[in-house]
Amino acid sequence: MQLRRLALHTLLALVAASMVFPLAWMLLLSLRQYPEQYESFWALLTAPTTLANYHDLLHTTSFGQYVLNSVLVAGTVTAGNVLFGFTAGYALARYAFPGRALLEASVLAVLLIPAHILMLPLYRMMTALGWIDTYWALIVPWLVGGVSVFMVRQYLLSVPRDLEDAARLDGAGPWRILFGIVFPLARPVLLMVALTSFLVHWNAFLFPFLLTQSDARRTLPVGLAFYISKQTIDWGHLMAGATVAALPAIVLFVLFRRTFLRGVLSGALRE
Repeated sequence: MQLRRLALHTLLALVAASMVFPLAWMLLLSLRQYPEQYESFWALLTAPTTLANYHDLLHTTSFGQYVLNSVLVAGTVTAGNVLFGFTAGYALARYAFPGRALLEASVLAVLLIPAHILMLPLYRMMTALGWIDTYWALIVPWLVGGVSVFMVRQYLLSVPRDLEDAARLDGAGPWRILFGIVFPLARPVLLMVALTSFLVHWNAFLFPFLLTQSDARRTLPVGLAFYISKQTIDWGHLMAGATVAALPAIVLFVLFRRTFLRGVLSGALRE
């Protein structure tokens, strides 16, 4: 038994190290000026540490615009997913109406459609609306997602209706019940929806790359890709930018990992 536990812990440690190593390598390169000049790993490891790469990035106008665009897009889409995912999920979980089964099946069908299939029709739609290279194209199509609706619905199916029924007997209206009673009860899954949505759209590359044409609208992942293509690869500045892009995801996961996992598991096994 002890040998099996030792082997298991060793395996888990190796897996964890394989996941942490790329982050550590990225951070190391970002703290070295012109890291490509060093001929050995030891020389790179013992080279002077500097924040010059971060200083240069933060004083580059386009990089600041990339960050602001990512914050705006990810923040707005997250708010939309929380609001619309909550209201749609609540309706599917609590109300019986004609076509509900079809809507539920549609939500599940959306989860099965690869994002790449939407590239051409979405691009044509945004072109017809005149939204190419605007915030509208980066925000509106993603304000509500099938994952958000599905997770809220599954969670609310596991929440008893007793408080809602008691509130109705006391004369509370539907909006009071929705936002005064159900919303606080759904806080764990809504936090999970918010974290997932923010991280997905903060790191999104494909559609922001497809739907933007200028630095004024590019998000951070797309901006870093264009930074690579404009010159020979400057690994120090590139890794500094990648570190800044990864930092929100790391911080959010560290702060909310328990709530995130609890939200994922809540209601996941119940229909």
